[in-house]
Amino acid sequence: MFEGQPIRDDARRIFQKVQGGGVAIFPVSVGYAIVGHEEEAVRRMYRAKQRPFSKPCGNFCDWQLFTEAIKVPDKTADVVSAIIHDNNLPFSIVAPFDETHPVIRSLPPFAFRNATLAGTMDMLLNAGPLHDEIARMARENRYAVIGSSANVSGRGSKFVFEDIEEPVANAADITVDYGLTPFHNEKGLGSSIVDLISWKTIRVGAVYDQICDILLDRFDIDLETVMTAKEA
Repeated sequence: MFEGQPIRDDARRIFQKVQGGGVAIFPVSVGYAIVGHEEEAVRRMYRAKQRPFSKPCGNFCDWQLFTEAIKVPDKTADVVSAIIHDNNLPFSIVAPFDETHPVIRSLPPFAFRNATLAGTMDMLLNAGPLHDEIARMARENRYAVIGSSANVSGRGSKFVFEDIEEPVANAADITVDYGLTPFHNEKGLGSSIVDLISWKTIRVGAVYDQICDILLDRFDIDLETVMTAKEA
């Protein structure tokens, strides 16, 4: 879906709109995303999604921002690299972060509260070229881009723009439609989210089975056993 698209121009338009206090909807590899930064934009996203403010949103992240701002051991960073670099899979992580990093410090107090939980932050990595370009711009401009899937909360990720519920679509100041996203699935699964400290699965998402296989085969980390123990 991304081949032949004006990725850099669209990323620039999206980023500028978010910098101006707006809300944007556009495709990442695991579904359509809705993002913002300023308090009014974040409130608008949450209202449109009918999402409780107690549920944190995610942060757009590239590998350099991950290495600079996320505080995990080198072996843990190797796990993330294996997933996103060696296997080219999308991955969302939850981990402690450096509050002094300029990108994180850029978040207004309200957005910061809604993008963090108990000293951790959710970071989305390697979710397609448009995501990656926006994440790069966020890092280079020291201006965080935070958001969620572009859907009413609990109704599953949307893989074509036309499936986004009207209240959510209407919340955006700018939209980009590239058609069907690569990791579409019948269950409406977005990115898989894993806590990098406890190795607990926060959300089973797209390519979760592949991520489990990589962690077990290369790092002897059994996500499914951890999840079963958590449930017990």
